Amino acid sequence: MWKSSTPGSLYDYVQVASFSIGADGVVDQWSARAAELFGVPPQDAVGRDPIEAFVPPELRDLGHRKVSEILDGREWTGIVPFRFASDGSMDGIAEVYVMPTETEDGEKGAVCLVVDVRALRRIETDIAAAEAIFGQSPFGFLLFGTDLKVQRANRRFASVFGGAADDHRGRTVHDYLPRQEADRMAAALRHVLETGESVTDMQIIGPAPGASDRRHWSINLYRVHSGSGRPIGVAGLGTDVTRRQAAAREAAHARRNLALLNEAGARIGNSLDLEATARQLLDVTVPVFCDLASVDLYQGLLDGDEAPPGLGGYPRAKSGGGSAELRRVAFASAVSQAPLEEDPVPVGSVHHYGFNSADAEALRTARPVIVPAEDGSLVHSTLAVPMVAHDTVVGLARFSRAKGSESFGERDRALAVELAARAAVCIDNARLYRREHERALILQRSLLPPGDPAAAGLDIACRYLPGNAATEVGGDWFDVIELPGHRTALVVGDVMGRGLRAAVAMGELRTAVRTLALLDLEPAEVLSALDEVARGLGTPWGHQRTGAAGAQRSPRSAAANRDADPSEVYLATCVYAVYDSVTRRCTFANAGHLPPVLVEPDDPALMLDVPPGMPLGVGGEPFEEVEVELPEGALLALYTDGLVESRDHPLDDGLRAFRSAINDPAPALEDVCDHVLNTLDTHHGEDDIALLVARVQGLPEDAVGDWTLPREPRSVGKARELARARLQSWNLESLVDTTELLVSELVTNALRYGEGEIRLRLLLDRTLVCEVWDAGLVQPRRRRARATDEGGRGLQLVGLLSAGWGSRRTPRGKTVWFELPLPGGRPTAEPTVEQLLSMF
Repeated sequence: MWKSSTPGSLYDYVQVASFSIGADGVVDQWSARAAELFGVPPQDAVGRDPIEAFVPPELRDLGHRKVSEILDGREWTGIVPFRFASDGSMDGIAEVYVMPTETEDGEKGAVCLVVDVRALRRIETDIAAAEAIFGQSPFGFLLFGTDLKVQRANRRFASVFGGAADDHRGRTVHDYLPRQEADRMAAALRHVLETGESVTDMQIIGPAPGASDRRHWSINLYRVHSGSGRPIGVAGLGTDVTRRQAAAREAAHARRNLALLNEAGARIGNSLDLEATARQLLDVTVPVFCDLASVDLYQGLLDGDEAPPGLGGYPRAKSGGGSAELRRVAFASAVSQAPLEEDPVPVGSVHHYGFNSADAEALRTARPVIVPAEDGSLVHSTLAVPMVAHDTVVGLARFSRAKGSESFGERDRALAVELAARAAVCIDNARLYRREHERALILQRSLLPPGDPAAAGLDIACRYLPGNAATEVGGDWFDVIELPGHRTALVVGDVMGRGLRAAVAMGELRTAVRTLALLDLEPAEVLSALDEVARGLGTPWGHQRTGAAGAQRSPRSAAANRDADPSEVYLATCVYAVYDSVTRRCTFANAGHLPPVLVEPDDPALMLDVPPGMPLGVGGEPFEEVEVELPEGALLALYTDGLVESRDHPLDDGLRAFRSAINDPAPALEDVCDHVLNTLDTHHGEDDIALLVARVQGLPEDAVGDWTLPREPRSVGKARELARARLQSWNLESLVDTTELLVSELVTNALRYGEGEIRLRLLLDRTLVCEVWDAGLVQPRRRRARATDEGGRGLQLVGLLSAGWGSRRTPRGKTVWFELPLPGGRPTAEPTVEQLLSMF
C-alpha cells in the first residue's frame, strides 16, 4: 500500500541532499536540497567539477583520485569538508555516500547523497538528552499517545507502580488510579491534547501498589509535537508530594495558630475593662479555635483586692473545699443548644468548682487539664486553661469542641495556654490600671476645688480637661480661695510637663498658694514666695540652698546636686488675682502666664495688660501688680495655654479665636464654658486645659456699713451703736449681742495698741464680716492671760464667739476682722463652760 509520509518524519530533521556526476566527472544533476545545503543554485553547479568547486585546494588531488575510483565502480562513504558559496568559509562538514551508476550506453557516473554532519550531531544530542531526561529523571515520566494510552514510561514510574518500563506500554490512567481520580486525569489529558494548554500542579490522590496509605501526586501535563509542529501525544510528569502535603497541613495549622495569635494580639486588650477583655478572648477563639468557650475570673480580683495571690491562685473557698469564688464574666457558643454543662453557669453569677474537679485542679496547679466529656453531652473535648499573669492565676478559660469537630491535641493545648496567658496579662493590666486610675482620680480631685466654687460678689464656672486621657491627671490647676473681707483669690497655673509627675508638682504648688493666700499677702508677694517654693521642688533630697550667710553644704549634698537631673527642675506659670467685692477692684500678678481676658458689658473682649514676669522656678526677678476696676456684670476669664495653643496654628490665632468665642457670653456661665470648649479647636489630648470664668457681682451699697471713728474712748460705745443699728436694719437681731461684744473688743484694742483714726466696716453677704482698721503696724497676737491679769482675754473671746477671725496688713496699717454665720446658715458652736473658764 502506497502512503505518503506525514510531516515530521526523520527526513524533515535530516534533510538529505543529492546530486549526480557524469562520466566526464562534472555535475550533471543538482537537487533543490543540494542548492539549499551548499548555497549554490542549479545553474551555477551543473557542468562544474565538484572537486574544484567545493573542495579546498590542498585536498583537491585526493578528491580527484577518489572521483576516479568512484567512476571505476567503487562505492565510497566518508566525511568531506566543503566551502559555503555564500561567504566562502570552510566550516562545512558533510557526510557523503557515493554510489557508482552506469547508463544504457555503458557510460559510468555516480549518485551522491549528502547529509550535513551538524544536523546529525544535533539529532544525536537531542536523542541523548531526551533519553537522559526521560530515563534518568527522579520523577515519574509518562508519554501518552494520541489515543491516551501509555507509549513510554521511565524507570522511576515503573519502580513505583511495579514491573519494567516496557510493561506499561498500552495502559491507561484507569489502570493506576481510582475511578474518580482516573476520570479526572483522563479529562485533563484530552484537554491538553486538544487545546495545547498545559496543566500545572494537578493534585491526584490514590494508593500505590502494595501500600494501604493514600499518596498525593502533583501532575504536570503538556502536549508533545513533531518537528513540523504536529501533535503526537501528551507528556506527563508526576511527583510524589505526600510528605509535602503533610508538611503543608502542618504549616497551615501553624499559620492558623499564628494568625490566631496575631488576631489575639490585635483584638485582646484594646479595652482596659476586665469583662470586655474576657469577651474579646472569646470573640477571637469562637468559632475559629473551638465551638464553645467561657471565662471565669476570681471574685476577689473584680472586687479590687490589693494583693493578688501567687501562682496557686486565690485560696480555696471556705465552704465546699473547692476553688475560691469565681464569677462567670463571658460565654460564647457557635453551636445552638449546646451548654458547657448540664447546669450552665449564667454570665454574671458567682460560683466555685469542687475540689476533685478538673477545673479546680487546673486552678491549683496552674496547668491546663482535659475535662472528661459527660454522657449524652454535645461536647466531646474540653480544655480547662488557667489564666496566669505575672505568676498570678486570675481566672479560668474553658474551651470546648462539639461532636464532629477534631479533638484537642498538643498543638491546640499550647495555643490555648498562649491565648489564655495573653488575655490574663491584659486582664491583670486592666486590674492594675483600674487601681492606679482610681488613685490618680482621687489625687486629682483632691487637688482641684469643688465643682461649684462659691465666692462673694462673683458667679464662677470652671472646666478642667487633663491632657492624659489614660490617667486623667495633669499639671494645670485653678483655685478659688476665700479671703477675709469678702475678698476672693482667683488662681490659674500650669506646671510644665504632663502626667502624674506634673500633677504632684501642681499639688505642691497649689497647697503653697493656699497657704500663702491665707496669710493675706499681696499678689506680687504671693508669687515671689511661690517662686521660692517652685525652685525648692527641683532641689535634690538633702540639698539645702546657700542662705544669705553663706551656709556650707556637705560633700554628699554637693555631689547630689552635681548628679541632679536637669529635667527635675520644676517650672510653672501662674496668674494670681485678688478681687474685692466691695470696691469691685481686682489686683493681678502674673508669673509668665497668658494674660487674663475681660469682657465688659456691650464691649468686645480684651486682654488685660498684666506684665507677664518670669515663670515660677526661674527666680531673680520681682513681680509687678496691676489693679483693675471691674464694672458690674463684666466677665473675667483665666485659662491655660492648652486652650489656645496647638501645633496646627500660631498662639495669636488661638488667642484671637478665644476672645471671639467668649465675646458673646451666654446668661449662664456653664453655657459660656461649654461654648468656648466646643468652638475652639483645642486639640484636646496634646495638653491640659483649665478654664476659670467669673462674672462680677459686687456687693450692693446697702450691704456695706462703713464708718470712721475718732481716736477717743467714746468711740467704743459709738461703734456698738452703729453696729446695732445696721444689724437691725438687716433684720439680724439675733446677732446684735455677739456683734456688739466683739466690735467693742476690736475697737478697744485699736484704741489701746493702734495709731490714728479708726475705721469700722460691716459687710453682709453669705456671712457677716466685721473689720476694724487703724494705722498701727503691730498686729494683735492672741495670748493666754494669767489668772492675775486684768486684760489679755479679748482676742480669746473673739476666737470663741466667732466663726473665724484674723488680721492682715494694709498699705496704711492693719485690719483686724471677725466673721459670724447668718441665721439659718451653718451655726457656730457655742463656747463650753470649760472654754470660758479657761480664759481666767
